Order: sequence, then structure tokens, then C-alpha cells
Amino acid sequence: QGELVQSGGGLVQAGGSLRLSCAASGLTFSLYAMGWFRQAPGKEREFVAAISRSGGTTNCADSVKGRFTISRDNAKNTVDLQMNSLKSEDTAVYYCAAESTPRFRDAYYYTRAELFGSWGQGTQVTVSS
Repeated sequence: QGELVQSGGGLVQAGGSLRLSCAASGLTFSLYAMGWFRQAPGKEREFVAAISRSGGTTNCADSVKGRFTISRDNAKNTVDLQMNSLKSEDTAVYYCAAESTPRFRDAYYYTRAELFGSWGQGTQVTVSS
């Protein structure tokens, strides 16, 4: 499958904002739903947000709803995660992912990591309180 290269992230104070970007290559980007996951030290990887192949629907975890926004640009083969009002509990390594096989039209179904077959290299986000 394709390659996903992430950028963005870093250190920010609580209440601040960061934007993560993910550039895809080697796949027909517009055919695949995309997602963001994160993993904090000592914790399991968890779902953050997903967006359908067309960008028409999105889905966010309850913990980030209203603060994070996922978007995509199918002309540029990119998917972004805008993170506002960051909290210390958002500290984690963030990963973008492309689904392994086109399945659903609605982003609602894309909360499980098993549905995704290509992963970015991971980006550290650290929120200081």
C-alpha cells in the first residue's frame, strides 16, 4: 500500500493549538477513508478522528469532539488534524492511517485500527500544563 508522511506536532501549552498534516503517496488517495489515532505512554492506541473518502463525513472521539477537526484535500493527497484547546491528556504520539480496503461511505464506522492498513511514522504532541 501507500506511504504516509506526517508533519507538524511539537510542544504547546495547555489551551494552545497545533496542526498535524499527513501526505499520502502510492495510493489512489480519494478511494480511501483516513484516520488519526494516538498512543500515550503506557496506554493502548486509541481512535481520534476519521474522515470518509470524499470528505463528506467525519467522526471524532468523544474526548476530542468540539476541539479537534479532521479535514482532507483529495487534490493534494493530504489529511490534516487541527487541534485546538489542547489539554495535557492529549499528549501522545499521533499517527495518520489509510484504510486497507475501501469499505464504507460513512466515517462513522472507522474507529477501529484494524480497518487501517497504512500508517504514518508518528508525530509527538506534548501539551504542558
